[in-house]
Amino acid sequence: EFNVSVSDGFGRGARGGALTARAMAFAEGGRARRALVVATVMTATIMQAVDMTIANVALPTMQGALLTTQDRISWVLTSYIVAAAIFMPPTGFLAGRFGRKRLLAVAVAGFTVASMLCGIAGSLEEIVIYRLAQGACGAFLVPLSQAVMLDTYPREQHGQAMAIWSSGVMIGPIVGPTLGGWLTEFYDWRWVFFINLPFGAAALAGVLAVVPETPRDRRRRLDRFGFLLLALAVGAFQLMLDRGEIEDWFESPEIVLEAGVAAAAFFMFVVHTATAPRRPFVDPRLFADRNFLAGLALVAAFGALLLTGLALLPPFLQHLADYPPLAVGVVLAPRGAGAMAAMLLVSQLSKSVDLRLIALAGLGLIAWSMWEMAGFDAGVDMFALIWTGVVQGFGLGMFFVPLNVIAFATLDDRRRTEAAGIFNLARNLGSSIAIAVLVALVTRYTRINRAELGAHVTAFDAAGLPEAWSSASAAGLALLDSEMLRQAGAIAYVNDFKLMTLVALAAMPLLLIVRLPRRR
Repeated sequence: EFNVSVSDGFGRGARGGALTARAMAFAEGGRARRALVVATVMTATIMQAVDMTIANVALPTMQGALLTTQDRISWVLTSYIVAAAIFMPPTGFLAGRFGRKRLLAVAVAGFTVASMLCGIAGSLEEIVIYRLAQGACGAFLVPLSQAVMLDTYPREQHGQAMAIWSSGVMIGPIVGPTLGGWLTEFYDWRWVFFINLPFGAAALAGVLAVVPETPRDRRRRLDRFGFLLLALAVGAFQLMLDRGEIEDWFESPEIVLEAGVAAAAFFMFVVHTATAPRRPFVDPRLFADRNFLAGLALVAAFGALLLTGLALLPPFLQHLADYPPLAVGVVLAPRGAGAMAAMLLVSQLSKSVDLRLIALAGLGLIAWSMWEMAGFDAGVDMFALIWTGVVQGFGLGMFFVPLNVIAFATLDDRRRTEAAGIFNLARNLGSSIAIAVLVALVTRYTRINRAELGAHVTAFDAAGLPEAWSSASAAGLALLDSEMLRQAGAIAYVNDFKLMTLVALAAMPLLLIVRLPRRR
């Protein structure tokens, strides 16, 4: 007999005095198994998170190799994003119907095979098809890994679990562009996809060996109509956001059609969910949980704050501040260091400090760093970029870790996997909306600022300008116009950073309406 009571499945707590040798071996085996489970799901999470951004840098090289246009090569990104958005919501249903371990194994295997096929593809059409498959499989990895991590740790250690899990979600998109640029520069663009093969094989072996299976509900049926409506709404909306800037937004019939389809499908989905006689595709009881509902809004804000810096800074630094690509990677890397440091701190603070206060402090640091970035100009130095990046990364880590605990704190454990799918969909949509809006604002306000600056450049005003910019020659006029365009773009980016400061501040009041369960 074991002289131990195992309260959480990993050999904690003793009945009476010291543990027997056999009980200690059991406890050590449980801790070792948990470490293997964590390593497995984190490998899958990081692989998917890196793939969200790793191909971005390789697109120009791929465009030349495949002899296609810039508009068509963008489908390499669009196909992945749209497929991931569509297939993330049914994660809960599929895990409940077929078992979470089975679904995770299929997703890892499918993602790995699709990555290999992308690497050996000989045409753009083939890559787009394989990227659709890669996005569909990758959609399951993040919510499944989050649910596994929450189930692997007891509720009082969810802060520590989410600190570990959040590191993969946050570091992946930061590392992706740097890794993609390095592989493209020194090897070949195909290695952007081949890099997934060893990690995918290791993750699959770990899933099959150590990840526990969950009970299967064989009687559960898919609400096909609800899934079709939600997939149509999310897919059309994501297409609209991704192609809006290319097609000049609502001046294009394509964008108008996509917006109309998204709005109509989403309205029908809401009505169907509220009136379905049987269990609808998304359980409406999820949205009756105050923490989870507030968590959806907060994680959408987090998605906006996380990826907009990564989307805005590289073009700002390369096109306006004349930073080479390698230097851009160097100044972005400290964000990851700040995020990692915050997660280590939060995993300890969460044991004794109110998680809402930690999240509030994180939002404050993000707002401060964004406001400091609003003071950047085209001559910004590397030190300012690095220290604001460290502060912003630290704030993102302090915000995201407690957010993941708060959102799931009062949910029924049986709805955890389904909730994780919706939760991560909200994060992705928040990122997509913010990037689309901010890039559109940069384009629009660059034109407006250029016109306003040009109105003040007269022969009298230009007297103090460098002689090379003299309006007496065509070359001088070209240089002067180029500099005005550069400064107009810098002002447009600064306005975007100010807007993101307001987003961080606006998210703070939502923390007032959440509640935490009593500590055990």
